Formats: sequence, structure tokens, C-alpha cells
Amino acid sequence: MSPSSGRSLWLDEALAEENDPPQILRENIKTDICIVGGGFTGLWAALGIKAMDPSADVVLVEADICGGGASGRNGGFMLTWAAKFLTLAKLYGGQDARRIVEMGEASIGEIGRFCETHGIDAHFRRDGWLWTASNEVQIGSWRSTTEALEKYGLGLFQELSLDEVQHRSGSRRHIGGVFGANSATVQPARLARGLRRVAIENGVRIFECSPMTALVRGRTPRVITRDGSVDAQRVGLAMNAWSGLIPELARLMVVVGSDLVATQPCPELLESLNLRSGIAISDSRLFTNYYRRTLDGRMVFGKGGGSFAFGAKFGSLFEGASPFRNQVRGTMEWFYPQLKGVSDAKSWGGPIDRTMTGLPLFGHLNGAENIVYAFGYSGNGVGPTHLGGRILASLSLGVDDDYARLPMVGQIPERFPPEPFRYVGARVIRAALARKEAAEDVGRTPAKLDVALAAMMPGGLVPVKEKASPGKQVG
Repeated sequence: MSPSSGRSLWLDEALAEENDPPQILRENIKTDICIVGGGFTGLWAALGIKAMDPSADVVLVEADICGGGASGRNGGFMLTWAAKFLTLAKLYGGQDARRIVEMGEASIGEIGRFCETHGIDAHFRRDGWLWTASNEVQIGSWRSTTEALEKYGLGLFQELSLDEVQHRSGSRRHIGGVFGANSATVQPARLARGLRRVAIENGVRIFECSPMTALVRGRTPRVITRDGSVDAQRVGLAMNAWSGLIPELARLMVVVGSDLVATQPCPELLESLNLRSGIAISDSRLFTNYYRRTLDGRMVFGKGGGSFAFGAKFGSLFEGASPFRNQVRGTMEWFYPQLKGVSDAKSWGGPIDRTMTGLPLFGHLNGAENIVYAFGYSGNGVGPTHLGGRILASLSLGVDDDYARLPMVGQIPERFPPEPFRYVGARVIRAALARKEAAEDVGRTPAKLDVALAAMMPGGLVPVKEKASPGKQVG
């Protein structure tokens, strides 16, 4: 399959190795279960269904190609929900939070083993996550989370000295941090396309370039696509950022961009910075900076909080080269001045379905037993979609098991304001957050109004930052 110039570098690489044109749905068919969405959640769900019930007929329809959405455009960080433990505990209690975190931690190894078993060359590297501070205010922002984890017997992070943080990250901009050994990095498009291949080998009928244009509800739901339709006993919606096209789900999230730059290969330079592994590195901003070395010696640097979508129909807003390329590039060079002489290979962006809590939502659409959904990973989905897909598989089969009974299923979520208030408010808060963090970066006290507005931003990849405990310093 030929790559598209408007896609991510990941997808360019993955598609260049394929010769498997998409099959488009051009007829009216029937099935047991129809999954809408060919990203990580939908593919893991389809595989989960076939594992639980090999006789089930599963059809998956995807608007673009499998992995064409956020699953093929992200930074390839395979993290867990450990950093969201405080939010999980607040919502579900400490014991359930522990159980959810443990299940998510187990996903990392399971994904690695799945890739090995099925010959998916996703560049899986379990080299850990370095969660850092890049200004004084961020120092110790992880401590309330790590202490709560330890209270429940989850010693998942190791606090590092200043020298160790800077040695592992290769940047003096990092002035504190903790290390989580269980995280990994992958080439995400290779993983998505590999899951697609395995799903087809297991009997899942996959139709790409077949966008859902309507969902007819009823005793036998019908998924209508541009050129065909699927009558199913049950429907599983795995549309992530496009979930806002479903009216009931539109106000449960806001769609915000994340933008990435990949450099040309520069392995010798990265090795001189001690960036030799697949370690994932990010700081403690709400719209975090995140970066890692690729297997072929590139720096891939990303930054959240770019474009905001107005409503659910964001069209081509997140397609093609990133409009924030210069800002992302400037931030990368702030961390790594040594990269100023290394040219870009490509920039791109993708949509993030951010919920109020920063955690995904699972449930039945308007209480209907035959239409279920999963979405809202809020920028941290490469690892958690493995568990999320398994939850969606149980819900799609109507199985009452441990996954379907997790407290994340069927919760009553907070809603965002309607448009245009959501869009205007998001832009005002984002601007205040940018001013606040810019002031903190140079050691100035941010304006009180900016602090107050920034505090209104919902949670994302990391929990709302708390001040370090008195008397405790990093390094």
C-alpha cells in the first residue's frame, strides 16, 4: 500500500512495507457484532471477541484505514494508568483503583508477548518512562501520586537524583523526576497494522475507507456506511475522537490536537546525549512535552494542546503537516540545543479525545444493551487501549465478567459546556495555561488570573499537579 504524504512518519513507514489494499464495504451485510473504528481500541476489541467466542461473526468498519486516526499518529508511548491513580481512587476508591492500575500494568507485557507471538515488528522496547520536571514549580508534582501508589503496595516509580535524571534524559532542562520501569515505546502504526493483519487471520471481516454515515438504533442496529450497511445483533463504538458524532457522547469530551516533529536520523548525536534506548520521556505540564528516540536513531518530539476542534465535525483540522511545527521544533531545541543542526523529516498532528477526568468512558448508549462504546483516552491510549478493547469486547458480547463489571463501566461522567462556550472557554484556558507555564519556565510568578484559569483545565496525561511535600526536594 502506498503511503500518503499527509500521513505521519509512522504510517509512511508501515504502509511502505504493505501490499494489501483496503477492502471497501459496497453491499448490505449481516453479522453478529459490528465494531466501528479501526484503531487500537476497535482492533483489540475485535481480537478479544474472537478469543472469547471464535464462532462469533465480527465485522469492523473504519472510515480511513486501520491506524489512520490517533493510533497511527501518536508518540508511541506505551504508558499505564499509574499516573492517574489519584483520580482513579477519587472516582472508584483505593482498592478498585489498585486493581485497575494492576490490570493496566499487566497490559504492557501482554502487548509485547502478543507482538512476539504473532510476528508483529512494532519496535516494542520496554525501556521505561522518565516522568520529569522541566521547571521549579513541577518538582515533586508526582510525589502525591507515587506515595498513594506505595500506600496500596504499588511501588511502580523510583525517584531519581538530579544527576541521574539529566543523565538518562540527556538534557539539563530536566531538574527532577521519577522512573517507571514497566513502560515501553513502540512504532504505533506498525502495531496497528499488525493488529489488523492478525484480526483478519482470525476471521474478522475488516472494511476500510468505509465511514459510518448513520447509526440506526433498534432491535437490530444498522451501521450505514458511505457505500453499504451492516445489520448487527450488537454494535461496539470505538471511534475515540470521532465519538462526538454520536449526540449523547458529544459533550463528554473536547477534541484537542497533539503535534509532533520527527528529525532525520542522527544516531551518533543521540548516543552522545546518552539517548541510546527506547525510554519515554515527558515533563509535568498539563499539555505535556513528550519525546523519545526511535529505533533508527531519530528524535520524535511531541507537544499537546495545539488546535481545538469546534464541535464534533473537525474535518481536516488535524490532517497533514502540523501548523505548530515551529513551536514544537523550538521547544525541542530548548530541551536539546544540540539538535538545531538536524533537519526535520516530517511533522504531523492528531486528535485527542480529552474527557473531564482524563480517563476513558465505557458504557451502553442511552442504556441500550445492544450498542456499547469506549472512548476518551485523553492522550494516553497506546497501552490502556489493550484493557479498553478487552472491556469493549465483553460489553459487545454481553458477557457479565470481571471486565464488564469494572467500575469504569457505566459511570456518569461530567459534561463539558455546549458550543460555542466549550470552544471559546478551551482557547481562553489554553492561553492562560501557556502564559502561566512560560512564566514558571523563567522563574517568574504567574498572574493570579492565569493561575485561576489554568486550574479549570480538565485532567489529561498526568494528574493535576500538586506541590511537593514540605522539606522534600529532588536531587
